[in-house]
Amino acid sequence: MISNRNQLVEAEHRCFLQTYKRLDIVPERAEGCQIYDKNGNEYLDFLGGIAVNVLGHSHPKIFNAILEQAKRYLHLSNYFYQDSQIELAEKIIKMSGYSRVLFSNSGTESTEAAIKLVRRWGNLRNKTEIISFTGGFHGRTYGALSIMDKPLYKENMGPFLDKIRILPFNDISALKDCVNKDTAAVFLEFIQGEGGIYEAKPDFVNEIFKLKEKYNFLVVADEVQSGIGRTGKFHSFEYFNVKPDIVTLAKGLGGGLPLGCILTMENLSEVWSKGMHGTTFGGNALACTAGLVVLEELENGLMNHVVNVGHYLQEALKKLQKAFPELILEVRGRGLMQGLLLSIDASKLVELLLEQNVIANAASGCVLRLVPPLIITNNEVDLFCKKLEICLKKINIDNA
Repeated sequence: MISNRNQLVEAEHRCFLQTYKRLDIVPERAEGCQIYDKNGNEYLDFLGGIAVNVLGHSHPKIFNAILEQAKRYLHLSNYFYQDSQIELAEKIIKMSGYSRVLFSNSGTESTEAAIKLVRRWGNLRNKTEIISFTGGFHGRTYGALSIMDKPLYKENMGPFLDKIRILPFNDISALKDCVNKDTAAVFLEFIQGEGGIYEAKPDFVNEIFKLKEKYNFLVVADEVQSGIGRTGKFHSFEYFNVKPDIVTLAKGLGGGLPLGCILTMENLSEVWSKGMHGTTFGGNALACTAGLVVLEELENGLMNHVVNVGHYLQEALKKLQKAFPELILEVRGRGLMQGLLLSIDASKLVELLLEQNVIANAASGCVLRLVPPLIITNNEVDLFCKKLEICLKKINIDNA
Protein backbone atom coordinates (compact mmCIF):
# COMPACT_ATOMS: atom_id res chain seq x y z
CA MET A 1 0.00 0.00 0.00
CA ILE A 2 1.33 3.44 -0.95
CA SER A 3 1.30 5.65 2.15
CA ASN A 4 3.44 8.60 1.06
CA ARG A 5 1.26 11.49 -0.12
CA ASN A 6 3.60 12.61 -2.90
CA GLN A 7 3.87 9.07 -4.24
CA LEU A 8 0.07 8.76 -4.23
CA VAL A 9 -0.36 12.04 -6.12
CA GLU A 10 2.28 11.07 -8.67
CA ALA A 11 0.68 7.66 -9.18
CA GLU A 12 -2.76 9.21 -9.59
CA HIS A 13 -1.51 11.54 -12.30
CA ARG A 14 0.27 8.65 -14.02
CA CYS A 15 -2.61 6.16 -13.93
CA PHE A 16 -5.84 8.09 -14.34
CA LEU A 17 -7.52 10.14 -17.00
CA GLN A 18 -7.44 13.57 -15.41
CA THR A 19 -11.17 14.28 -14.99
CA TYR A 20 -11.26 15.01 -11.24
CA LYS A 21 -10.03 17.98 -9.24
CA ARG A 22 -8.95 16.18 -6.07
CA LEU A 23 -8.95 17.69 -2.60
CA ASP A 24 -5.48 17.86 -1.08
CA ILE A 25 -6.31 15.16 1.47
CA VAL A 26 -5.20 11.54 1.64
CA PRO A 27 -7.84 9.87 3.85
CA GLU A 28 -6.89 7.06 6.20
CA ARG A 29 -10.31 6.40 7.74
CA ALA A 30 -13.67 8.03 8.31
CA GLU A 31 -16.21 7.77 11.09
CA GLY A 32 -19.49 9.58 11.70
CA CYS A 33 -19.16 13.08 10.25
CA GLN A 34 -15.36 13.10 10.39
CA ILE A 35 -12.64 12.12 7.92
CA TYR A 36 -9.08 11.48 9.16
CA ASP A 37 -6.05 11.77 6.92
CA LYS A 38 -2.81 9.79 7.05
CA ASN A 39 -1.22 12.48 9.22
CA GLY A 40 -3.94 12.20 11.86
CA ASN A 41 -5.71 15.44 10.89
CA GLU A 42 -9.48 15.47 11.47
CA TYR A 43 -11.89 17.04 8.97
CA LEU A 44 -15.56 17.89 9.51
CA ASP A 45 -17.43 16.50 6.50
CA PHE A 46 -20.20 18.76 5.18
CA LEU A 47 -20.11 17.08 1.76
CA GLY A 48 -21.02 13.54 2.83
CA GLY A 49 -19.68 11.81 -0.27
CA ILE A 50 -21.76 14.31 -2.30
CA ALA A 51 -25.00 13.58 -0.38
CA VAL A 52 -24.28 9.83 -0.30
CA ASN A 53 -23.21 9.02 3.26
CA VAL A 54 -26.56 9.79 4.87
CA LEU A 55 -25.74 7.75 7.99
CA GLY A 56 -22.22 9.12 8.12
CA HIS A 57 -19.06 7.10 7.69
CA SER A 58 -18.52 3.57 9.03
CA HIS A 59 -21.99 3.29 10.51
CA PRO A 60 -21.96 0.14 12.67
CA LYS A 61 -25.38 -1.08 11.52
CA ILE A 62 -24.38 -0.80 7.86
CA PHE A 63 -21.03 -2.46 8.56
CA ASN A 64 -22.65 -5.40 10.35
CA ALA A 65 -25.37 -5.82 7.71
CA ILE A 66 -22.78 -5.87 4.91
CA LEU A 67 -20.64 -8.34 6.82
CA GLU A 68 -23.53 -10.75 7.32
CA GLN A 69 -24.55 -10.51 3.66
CA ALA A 70 -20.95 -10.99 2.48
CA LYS A 71 -20.87 -14.28 4.37
CA ARG A 72 -23.82 -15.44 2.27
CA TYR A 73 -22.85 -14.14 -1.19
CA LEU A 74 -21.68 -10.95 -2.92
CA HIS A 75 -23.30 -11.17 -6.34
CA LEU A 76 -25.60 -13.53 -8.19
CA SER A 77 -27.27 -11.39 -10.92
CA ASN A 78 -30.89 -10.52 -11.55
CA TYR A 79 -31.67 -14.01 -12.77
CA PHE A 80 -32.36 -14.87 -9.12
CA TYR A 81 -34.99 -13.97 -6.55
CA GLN A 82 -33.01 -12.29 -3.75
CA ASP A 83 -34.42 -11.57 -0.32
CA SER A 84 -32.35 -8.41 0.27
CA GLN A 85 -33.62 -6.92 -3.00
CA ILE A 86 -37.23 -7.78 -2.33
CA GLU A 87 -37.17 -6.59 1.28
CA LEU A 88 -35.68 -3.26 0.21
CA ALA A 89 -38.22 -2.87 -2.59
CA GLU A 90 -41.06 -3.49 -0.15
CA LYS A 91 -39.65 -0.89 2.24
CA ILE A 92 -39.24 1.70 -0.55
CA ILE A 93 -42.82 1.11 -1.71
CA LYS A 94 -44.10 1.52 1.84
CA MET A 95 -42.18 4.74 2.47
CA SER A 96 -42.55 6.33 -0.97
CA GLY A 97 -46.18 5.62 -1.81
CA TYR A 98 -45.23 4.19 -5.21
CA SER A 99 -46.07 0.75 -6.54
CA ARG A 100 -43.09 -0.53 -8.55
CA VAL A 101 -39.30 -0.41 -8.25
CA LEU A 102 -36.46 -1.03 -10.69
CA PHE A 103 -32.96 -0.99 -9.22
CA SER A 104 -29.87 0.55 -10.83
CA ASN A 105 -26.34 1.39 -9.71
CA SER A 106 -26.41 5.18 -9.81
CA GLY A 107 -28.35 8.35 -10.45
CA THR A 108 -27.36 8.57 -14.09
CA GLU A 109 -28.49 4.96 -14.68
CA SER A 110 -31.79 5.81 -13.02
CA THR A 111 -32.13 8.74 -15.41
CA GLU A 112 -31.38 6.51 -18.41
CA ALA A 113 -34.01 4.02 -17.27
CA ALA A 114 -36.55 6.80 -16.82
CA ILE A 115 -35.83 8.19 -20.30
CA LYS A 116 -36.24 4.75 -21.86
CA LEU A 117 -39.49 4.16 -20.00
CA VAL A 118 -40.77 7.58 -21.11
CA ARG A 119 -39.78 6.94 -24.73
CA ARG A 120 -41.50 3.56 -24.76
CA TRP A 121 -44.66 4.98 -23.16
CA GLY A 122 -44.61 7.99 -25.49
CA ASN A 123 -43.98 6.08 -28.70
CA LEU A 124 -47.06 3.98 -28.02
CA ARG A 125 -49.04 7.25 -27.90
CA ASN A 126 -47.27 9.22 -30.67
CA LYS A 127 -45.60 11.46 -28.08
CA THR A 128 -41.89 11.95 -28.68
CA GLU A 129 -40.73 15.14 -26.98
CA ILE A 130 -39.06 15.47 -23.57
CA ILE A 131 -38.83 18.77 -21.69
CA SER A 132 -36.26 19.59 -19.02
CA PHE A 133 -34.88 22.77 -17.49
CA THR A 134 -31.77 24.92 -17.25
CA GLY A 135 -29.62 24.33 -14.21
CA GLY A 136 -30.69 20.71 -13.89
CA PHE A 137 -28.20 17.92 -13.37
CA HIS A 138 -29.25 14.37 -14.22
CA GLY A 139 -25.98 12.48 -14.77
CA ARG A 140 -23.08 12.04 -17.18
CA THR A 141 -24.33 9.47 -19.70
CA TYR A 142 -25.76 10.47 -23.07
CA GLY A 143 -29.42 10.40 -22.19
CA ALA A 144 -28.79 12.37 -19.00
CA LEU A 145 -26.57 14.89 -20.80
CA SER A 146 -29.20 15.30 -23.50
CA ILE A 147 -31.66 16.78 -21.00
CA MET A 148 -29.07 19.14 -19.44
CA ASP A 149 -27.64 22.52 -20.43
CA LYS A 150 -24.15 22.18 -18.91
CA PRO A 151 -21.64 23.25 -21.61
CA LEU A 152 -18.61 21.93 -19.72
CA TYR A 153 -20.04 18.41 -19.73
CA LYS A 154 -21.29 18.49 -23.33
CA GLU A 155 -18.83 20.51 -25.42
CA ASN A 156 -17.72 18.62 -28.55
CA MET A 157 -19.23 15.37 -27.25
CA GLY A 158 -22.46 15.30 -29.28
CA PRO A 159 -24.65 14.63 -31.06
CA PHE A 160 -27.12 14.03 -28.24
CA LEU A 161 -30.67 12.70 -28.21
CA ASP A 162 -33.15 14.60 -30.33
CA LYS A 163 -36.69 15.66 -29.45
CA ILE A 164 -35.44 17.41 -26.30
CA ARG A 165 -36.32 20.95 -25.19
CA ILE A 166 -34.43 22.56 -22.32
CA LEU A 167 -36.46 25.48 -20.96
CA PRO A 168 -35.60 28.21 -18.45
CA PHE A 169 -36.17 26.93 -14.92
CA ASN A 170 -39.20 28.49 -13.19
CA ASP A 171 -40.32 30.23 -16.41
CA ILE A 172 -44.07 29.62 -16.67
CA SER A 173 -44.42 31.50 -19.94
CA ALA A 174 -41.78 29.39 -21.71
CA LEU A 175 -43.39 26.27 -20.30
CA LYS A 176 -46.83 27.17 -21.68
CA ASP A 177 -45.35 28.02 -25.07
CA CYS A 178 -43.57 24.68 -25.47
CA VAL A 179 -45.76 21.98 -23.91
CA ASN A 180 -48.19 20.43 -26.40
CA LYS A 181 -49.76 17.15 -27.49
CA ASP A 182 -46.32 15.84 -28.57
CA THR A 183 -44.89 16.17 -25.06
CA ALA A 184 -44.09 12.76 -23.59
CA ALA A 185 -42.53 13.89 -20.31
CA VAL A 186 -41.21 16.73 -18.19
CA PHE A 187 -38.07 16.03 -16.12
CA LEU A 188 -37.71 18.16 -13.01
CA GLU A 189 -35.47 18.54 -9.97
CA PHE A 190 -37.76 20.14 -7.41
CA ILE A 191 -34.61 21.38 -5.66
CA GLN A 192 -31.65 21.60 -8.01
CA GLY A 193 -28.45 20.33 -6.40
CA GLU A 194 -25.61 21.16 -8.76
CA GLY A 195 -27.77 23.99 -10.07
CA GLY A 196 -27.11 25.82 -6.80
CA ILE A 197 -29.71 24.53 -4.28
CA TYR A 198 -32.25 26.35 -6.42
CA GLU A 199 -35.85 25.46 -5.62
CA ALA A 200 -38.77 25.24 -8.03
CA LYS A 201 -41.45 27.86 -7.40
CA PRO A 202 -44.85 26.51 -6.33
CA ASP A 203 -46.66 28.29 -9.18
CA PHE A 204 -44.24 26.75 -11.67
CA VAL A 205 -44.81 23.25 -10.30
CA ASN A 206 -48.57 23.77 -10.26
CA GLU A 207 -48.49 24.87 -13.89
CA ILE A 208 -46.59 21.72 -14.90
CA PHE A 209 -49.30 19.56 -13.35
CA LYS A 210 -52.11 21.63 -14.89
CA LEU A 211 -50.54 21.13 -18.30
CA LYS A 212 -50.13 17.44 -17.55
CA GLU A 213 -53.88 17.16 -17.05
CA LYS A 214 -54.46 18.92 -20.36
CA TYR A 215 -51.88 17.14 -22.53
CA ASN A 216 -51.41 13.77 -20.80
CA PHE A 217 -47.64 13.57 -20.36
CA LEU A 218 -45.49 12.03 -17.63
CA VAL A 219 -43.73 14.00 -14.91
CA VAL A 220 -40.36 12.60 -13.84
CA ALA A 221 -38.99 13.79 -10.50
CA ASP A 222 -35.21 13.65 -10.16
CA GLU A 223 -34.76 12.99 -6.43
CA VAL A 224 -31.25 11.59 -6.73
CA GLN A 225 -29.78 14.26 -4.47
CA SER A 226 -32.87 15.65 -2.75
CA GLY A 227 -34.50 12.32 -1.90
CA ILE A 228 -33.96 9.68 0.82
CA GLY A 229 -34.85 12.11 3.61
CA ARG A 230 -32.30 14.76 2.63
CA THR A 231 -34.84 17.62 2.97
CA GLY A 232 -36.72 16.18 5.95
CA LYS A 233 -39.22 14.32 3.79
CA PHE A 234 -38.61 11.12 1.85
CA HIS A 235 -38.97 13.09 -1.42
CA SER A 236 -38.53 16.83 -1.83
CA PHE A 237 -41.62 17.01 -4.06
CA GLU A 238 -43.77 16.22 -1.03
CA TYR A 239 -43.41 19.90 -0.08
CA PHE A 240 -45.38 20.74 -3.24
CA ASN A 241 -48.29 18.34 -2.67
CA VAL A 242 -47.90 16.67 -6.06
CA LYS A 243 -47.33 13.09 -7.25
CA PRO A 244 -44.94 12.64 -10.21
CA ASP A 245 -45.36 9.56 -12.40
CA ILE A 246 -41.73 8.44 -12.18
CA VAL A 247 -39.09 9.12 -9.52
CA THR A 248 -35.35 8.63 -9.87
CA LEU A 249 -33.34 7.86 -6.71
CA ALA A 250 -29.70 7.03 -5.89
CA LYS A 251 -26.91 8.64 -3.82
CA GLY A 252 -28.06 8.16 -0.21
CA LEU A 253 -30.12 5.05 -0.95
CA GLY A 254 -27.16 2.66 -0.61
CA GLY A 255 -25.67 4.33 2.45
CA GLY A 256 -22.26 4.52 0.75
CA LEU A 257 -22.58 1.65 -1.74
CA PRO A 258 -23.63 2.13 -5.39
CA LEU A 259 -27.42 1.85 -5.57
CA GLY A 260 -30.19 3.66 -7.38
CA CYS A 261 -33.70 2.98 -8.61
CA ILE A 262 -36.72 4.33 -10.40
CA LEU A 263 -40.18 4.27 -8.88
CA THR A 264 -43.45 4.18 -10.79
CA MET A 265 -47.12 3.83 -10.12
CA GLU A 266 -49.04 0.72 -11.14
CA ASN A 267 -50.28 2.25 -14.40
CA LEU A 268 -46.73 2.12 -15.83
CA SER A 269 -46.00 -1.43 -14.70
CA GLU A 270 -46.68 -3.01 -18.11
CA VAL A 271 -44.91 -0.48 -20.37
CA TRP A 272 -41.89 -2.79 -20.43
CA SER A 273 -42.03 -6.54 -20.84
CA LYS A 274 -39.34 -8.98 -19.75
CA GLY A 275 -35.98 -8.30 -21.40
CA MET A 276 -36.67 -4.71 -22.48
CA HIS A 277 -34.41 -3.27 -19.81
CA GLY A 278 -31.94 -4.68 -17.31
CA THR A 279 -28.71 -4.35 -15.39
CA THR A 280 -25.99 -6.72 -14.25
CA PHE A 281 -25.20 -5.11 -10.92
CA GLY A 282 -28.31 -3.04 -10.21
CA GLY A 283 -29.81 -4.18 -6.91
CA ASN A 284 -26.60 -5.88 -5.81
CA ALA A 285 -27.15 -7.81 -2.59
CA LEU A 286 -24.60 -5.88 -0.54
CA ALA A 287 -25.96 -2.52 -1.64
CA CYS A 288 -29.55 -3.53 -0.97
CA THR A 289 -28.61 -4.80 2.48
CA ALA A 290 -27.04 -1.42 3.27
CA GLY A 291 -30.05 0.36 1.76
CA LEU A 292 -32.40 -1.48 4.07
CA VAL A 293 -30.46 -0.14 7.08
CA VAL A 294 -30.71 3.40 5.67
CA LEU A 295 -34.48 3.22 5.29
CA GLU A 296 -34.96 1.66 8.72
CA GLU A 297 -33.02 4.54 10.28
CA LEU A 298 -35.10 7.07 8.34
CA GLU A 299 -38.25 5.38 9.59
CA ASN A 300 -36.99 5.41 13.17
CA GLY A 301 -36.80 9.18 13.60
CA LEU A 302 -33.92 10.27 11.39
CA MET A 303 -36.13 12.41 9.13
CA ASN A 304 -37.46 14.28 12.15
CA HIS A 305 -33.86 14.87 13.17
CA VAL A 306 -33.14 16.25 9.68
CA VAL A 307 -35.99 18.75 10.05
CA ASN A 308 -34.76 19.91 13.45
CA VAL A 309 -31.03 20.11 12.76
CA GLY A 310 -31.75 21.52 9.29
CA HIS A 311 -33.73 24.36 10.88
CA TYR A 312 -30.89 24.93 13.36
CA LEU A 313 -28.36 25.08 10.50
CA GLN A 314 -30.49 27.46 8.46
CA GLU A 315 -30.98 29.86 11.38
CA ALA A 316 -27.23 29.83 12.04
CA LEU A 317 -26.51 30.55 8.38
CA LYS A 318 -29.00 33.43 8.37
CA LYS A 319 -27.17 34.96 11.34
CA LEU A 320 -23.98 34.80 9.32
CA GLN A 321 -25.79 36.36 6.38
CA LYS A 322 -26.73 39.32 8.57
CA ALA A 323 -23.13 39.61 9.73
CA PHE A 324 -21.69 39.35 6.20
CA PRO A 325 -24.42 40.74 3.88
CA GLU A 326 -21.89 41.78 1.25
CA LEU A 327 -20.69 38.16 0.91
CA ILE A 328 -23.79 36.02 1.62
CA LEU A 329 -26.62 37.11 -0.66
CA GLU A 330 -29.09 34.31 0.14
CA VAL A 331 -29.52 31.21 2.28
CA ARG A 332 -31.24 28.47 0.27
CA GLY A 333 -32.59 24.97 0.69
CA ARG A 334 -34.43 22.66 3.07
CA GLY A 335 -33.39 20.18 5.72
CA LEU A 336 -29.78 19.17 5.17
CA MET A 337 -29.67 20.27 1.54
CA GLN A 338 -28.68 23.90 1.90
CA GLY A 339 -26.59 26.45 0.09
CA LEU A 340 -25.21 29.95 0.41
CA LEU A 341 -25.51 32.20 -2.63
CA LEU A 342 -22.32 34.25 -2.54
CA SER A 343 -21.12 37.43 -4.19
CA ILE A 344 -17.83 35.67 -4.94
CA ASP A 345 -16.73 32.42 -6.55
CA ALA A 346 -17.64 29.74 -4.01
CA SER A 347 -14.45 27.79 -4.74
CA LYS A 348 -12.50 30.45 -2.81
CA LEU A 349 -14.60 29.74 0.29
CA VAL A 350 -14.21 25.98 -0.24
CA GLU A 351 -10.41 26.39 -0.19
CA LEU A 352 -10.49 28.47 2.98
CA LEU A 353 -12.80 26.00 4.71
CA LEU A 354 -10.39 23.19 3.84
CA GLU A 355 -7.63 25.15 5.59
CA GLN A 356 -9.95 25.07 8.63
CA ASN A 357 -10.35 21.29 8.26
CA VAL A 358 -13.91 21.52 6.92
CA ILE A 359 -15.00 19.81 3.70
CA ALA A 360 -17.71 21.39 1.52
CA ASN A 361 -17.99 22.17 -2.17
CA ALA A 362 -19.22 24.67 -4.71
CA ALA A 363 -22.25 24.38 -6.98
CA SER A 364 -23.23 26.58 -9.90
CA GLY A 365 -20.10 28.69 -9.43
CA CYS A 366 -21.22 31.03 -6.68
CA VAL A 367 -23.08 28.71 -4.28
CA LEU A 368 -21.53 26.92 -1.32
CA ARG A 369 -23.33 23.55 -1.20
CA LEU A 370 -23.89 21.89 2.18
CA VAL A 371 -25.05 18.26 2.13
CA PRO A 372 -23.61 16.72 5.30
CA PRO A 373 -24.53 13.29 6.69
CA LEU A 374 -28.07 13.29 8.05
CA ILE A 375 -26.72 12.31 11.47
CA ILE A 376 -25.00 15.70 11.90
CA THR A 377 -25.54 17.26 15.33
CA ASN A 378 -26.18 20.82 16.51
CA ASN A 379 -22.69 20.86 18.03
CA GLU A 380 -21.19 19.98 14.66
CA VAL A 381 -23.30 22.71 13.04
CA ASP A 382 -21.89 25.16 15.59
CA LEU A 383 -18.35 24.05 14.78
CA PHE A 384 -18.99 24.39 11.06
CA CYS A 385 -20.43 27.90 11.44
CA LYS A 386 -17.52 28.95 13.67
CA LYS A 387 -15.05 27.85 10.98
CA LEU A 388 -17.19 29.45 8.24
CA GLU A 389 -17.17 32.75 10.13
CA ILE A 390 -13.36 32.66 10.32
CA CYS A 391 -13.21 32.18 6.55
CA LEU A 392 -15.69 34.98 5.82
CA LYS A 393 -13.69 37.37 8.01
CA LYS A 394 -10.53 36.45 6.11
CA ILE A 395 -12.22 37.18 2.78
CA ASN A 396 -13.34 40.58 4.08
CA ILE A 397 -9.82 41.37 5.24
CA ASP A 398 -8.35 40.31 1.89
CA ASN A 399 -10.93 42.40 0.02
CA ALA A 400 -10.39 45.51 2.18
